Amino acid sequence: MTALPKAAGPVRRGTAAGTGVRTTGQVTAPPALTAPTADRSARPGTTGGPTTAAGHQRPGTTTGPTTAGPTTGERPLPDTTDHPNTAEPPRPGTTSGPATDALQVLERCRALVRPALVEAVGQLHPWVAEMAAYSFGWCEVGGAPAVAPGGKGVRQALAVLGAEAAGAPGRDGVAAAVAVELVHTFSLLHDDIMDGDAARRRRPTVWKAYGTGPAVLAGDALFALAVGTLAAGPGGAAAVRTLSVALGDLVRGQADDLLFADRPWTGPRRVRPDEYRAMAEHKTGALLGCAAALGAVLGGAAPGTATALDRAGRHLGVAFQIVDDVLGIWGDPQVTGKPVHGDLRERKKTFPVLVALGSPQGDRIAALLEAGDDPGGAAALIEESGGRAAALAEARRHLAAVETALGGVPLAAGAARDLRSLLAHLVRRDA
Repeated sequence: MTALPKAAGPVRRGTAAGTGVRTTGQVTAPPALTAPTADRSARPGTTGGPTTAAGHQRPGTTTGPTTAGPTTGERPLPDTTDHPNTAEPPRPGTTSGPATDALQVLERCRALVRPALVEAVGQLHPWVAEMAAYSFGWCEVGGAPAVAPGGKGVRQALAVLGAEAAGAPGRDGVAAAVAVELVHTFSLLHDDIMDGDAARRRRPTVWKAYGTGPAVLAGDALFALAVGTLAAGPGGAAAVRTLSVALGDLVRGQADDLLFADRPWTGPRRVRPDEYRAMAEHKTGALLGCAAALGAVLGGAAPGTATALDRAGRHLGVAFQIVDDVLGIWGDPQVTGKPVHGDLRERKKTFPVLVALGSPQGDRIAALLEAGDDPGGAAALIEESGGRAAALAEARRHLAAVETALGGVPLAAGAARDLRSLLAHLVRRDA
């Protein structure tokens, strides 16, 4: 086992400048992770932020987000595909299209958060830190530096934008961004073990690369580090309470997802679409909403603003999951990186499937799915039965609910624009 190479220079004990993330010793990380220049804009005034979490329900009391009614007219989901982020950051006053704008927002937020994220990971036991760095795409097994594909950084971006939406500088949301990124990665490590997934982002998953026990340990360490990161900062108690609600929902959603696999395709015990909505809100939407709300709380937002951002993130999670379900059956493999009809081959109970199973063709679809030898025929029958159209309509309803939530509270204009650009980008796929 090789320890992570040291970053350039030691980090003194104390607090990372401008981030609110406390460090406890020398940080080690791959040399490729030289920290980009962070946002050093002066903080306007001083605010202590709210002392209580913003109006969240306890885990287990929700049945899925309240959906907005149908939109006026038929607003199609965007169907352009993502492009590599090769552009330089935009200059003030310039625009280059929604997709590029969103990619630039993601890159800007990653650059702001990465120094604090590297510092946080460096506090861990060297072996655990290496597994964490591997999961982020920073190193290879053994600690050699790598530039591997990592996540988009959506949750950390939402935390930064949440702070900016409250009128604070983005750096005020960095502690929230680090915490939610750590929690997201912890959930992926454990999720890969539960699902038996051997690869993620074209690399062996952590449990395949290091073993199941070490991967569980690394996930536990990231979870503890996330809580400690929030607790050490201003408004720590309220921030930790907000995170704990999201974590409770995430676990609830994961439990439902695992149980769905063992339930029958048809009959009184079959999975209903409303159960699926609740699962998607908890498993995917809770942390998205938490990210934006936490950033807003640390940025000094009013409780109503944090609540609205949480609601928007939860609706976004449902829309994102349902679009992903459509792509899992009918998506272009060149775009998705997944085989056509992949979700049907794996017999996943996704939203289009659940809707179609409730149609007059439900028994025939169930027989095809159970046999597993004609995924193309099952896909055609699911579409004929309205599963695909119903899924896209459901995604549109949740996107409309996102807009309603954002439009109901005062948000800083620039941050609101970046939020809308990012949220639209997340569902702009070949669906």
